[in-house]
Amino acid sequence: MIFVVDSGSTKTDWIALDNSGEVLFSTQTLGLNPQVLPSAILTERIINNYELYQNREKVSHVHFYGAGCGVDSPARRIEKVFKEIFTSSKFSILEDTYAAVYASTEPNTPAIVCIIGTGSNCTYFDGINIEQRITSLGYVLMDEASGNFFGKQLIRAFYFKTMPEDLAKKFEEEYDLSPDQIKENVYRKENPNTYLAKFAQFIVKNKEVLEMKSIIEDGLQRFITHQILQFENAKDVPIHFIGSIAHYLKDDIDIALKRNGLRLGNVVRRPIDGLVQYHQKLLS
Repeated sequence: MIFVVDSGSTKTDWIALDNSGEVLFSTQTLGLNPQVLPSAILTERIINNYELYQNREKVSHVHFYGAGCGVDSPARRIEKVFKEIFTSSKFSILEDTYAAVYASTEPNTPAIVCIIGTGSNCTYFDGINIEQRITSLGYVLMDEASGNFFGKQLIRAFYFKTMPEDLAKKFEEEYDLSPDQIKENVYRKENPNTYLAKFAQFIVKNKEVLEMKSIIEDGLQRFITHQILQFENAKDVPIHFIGSIAHYLKDDIDIALKRNGLRLGNVVRRPIDGLVQYHQKLLS
């Protein structure tokens, strides 16, 4: 049995394949980002899933593509967790940009591939190899245009009173915005990036409001400037996007790209399906 796993900070999709590539079952756990979660939480999230726990000794290989795995120490941490659970398995641990590339591109077709979900990232695919020039430092310092980026901007706008009064009232009715609640989730609880990202639903629902549109445009332009335009041939290749935020802001992304002389390619909400097809081809 082989597991193909696509993990963000919010959720993790698991697909079990037999040795010929047939799907045996699929399941889901909470996100497994080793950059923001301790080993005990990572372990708990896996073993609490009945199907994963029941099949833990039958797995021969785990292909894991995860947020937070672009840095050696978090990648080693989650591999150590896996080794303690899937005792008969080998492991391939790659950052989630590889999953995004395999799910959105065609072989031998150069493209830039971007992830915009709970977090954000960008890589170049020359048709064979992947090149990533910016090392992600996580949700505090980077992740522009992501769910947690927009969540932070919304909370700041609310507390700095730059949000229109009627919208602020609506925002307060939908979420617990008490200082204690926010600080507890951001500074003390696990997955602060996922907590912040949940507020992004509000900006998507109200994106036609001028102030919300301005926050979206600013976030997308920052992402384009700092991530996409680092590649000299960015205007010559399609720009593919992966992730829930990219899915909901597809039209806004298209406009922002055109403003910069760039071309939108595929927009894929869930990369796991394309990722499974990639591994099925390898098995055939």
